[in-house]
Amino acid sequence: MNAPTDISSADAHISSSYIPSELLDSIEVGIAVLDRNFNVQVWNKFLENHGAKKAEAIIGDSLFTHFPEIEERWLKTKVDPVFNLKSPVFIIWEQRPYLFKFDCNRPVTCAAEFMYQNVTVFPIVDKNGHVERCCMLVYDVTEQALGKLGMEHLNEELKTASRVDGLTGLYNRRYWQERFDEMHKLCVRRDKPSTALMLDIDHFKRINDTYGHQAGDKVIKMLAALIKRCVRETDLAGRYGGEEFAIVLNDSSVEDAQAVAERIRQLAQRLVVEHDGESITFTVSLGLAQFSPDFKGAMAWLECADQALYKAKEGGRNQYCIYA
Repeated sequence: MNAPTDISSADAHISSSYIPSELLDSIEVGIAVLDRNFNVQVWNKFLENHGAKKAEAIIGDSLFTHFPEIEERWLKTKVDPVFNLKSPVFIIWEQRPYLFKFDCNRPVTCAAEFMYQNVTVFPIVDKNGHVERCCMLVYDVTEQALGKLGMEHLNEELKTASRVDGLTGLYNRRYWQERFDEMHKLCVRRDKPSTALMLDIDHFKRINDTYGHQAGDKVIKMLAALIKRCVRETDLAGRYGGEEFAIVLNDSSVEDAQAVAERIRQLAQRLVVEHDGESITFTVSLGLAQFSPDFKGAMAWLECADQALYKAKEGGRNQYCIYA
């Protein structure tokens, strides 16, 4: 929420005579008047109610004495233009959620732990043109803040959902392909070794036919978790389709990739998936292809890894093969 337009001009000011207390106490905005030492001179009902500080208990005292959550040096620096340049300043919740840590006095359904605030501070100019006091307006913008934060959270969830495979938590094929294209371009520019792996579950149809599709899904999910443990954050792992997975080991030669492939193969072979009282074991086959500048594109690179995978399956499965 932006600062109110009626006080947004650089020469905004009010006279030294105060607004009647009845008006100060009737509006749903916090109003405080402070002198140059930040001693409180006016403290309206809104601030009394939300700050649990009666006017008579705070007037004449330093604001910082009663509200230690406010950083004194920061606020004085922030408000300096008000006193020395006669210019208003604004504190918006996106930059600092609150100035005063007031509780959120909203229905129990409110998700906020505190009141989000926009604050405007502007000069009070006396008849000689001097500024010895400032007026602070505190706006409760909790509803607006929660609405914006909720929308941002929803957008983030939608973004994640569009990238991640729901069953495995790995990247889905579309997003993996986008990232793979980027990594291929990076390999072309940097000419550093990276290796693509294609792998799938041996005789997966037999698992589905014997134990059912829910068991098959559990096997896929367990294998995905295993893959996550075997790759680094800088690597790219995704579910390419069905029981097939694709991985790019960043900055890894095919010799380095062999160790990762063998680890995945061995761990998969030892993994036992329990489903409806049955113990399911399985194996995987893998194909490896190191990046080469001779490849005519990202898909040509991946196709080489897929050819190596086919060779591993033709050779008896439960092994890895390297494209040559």
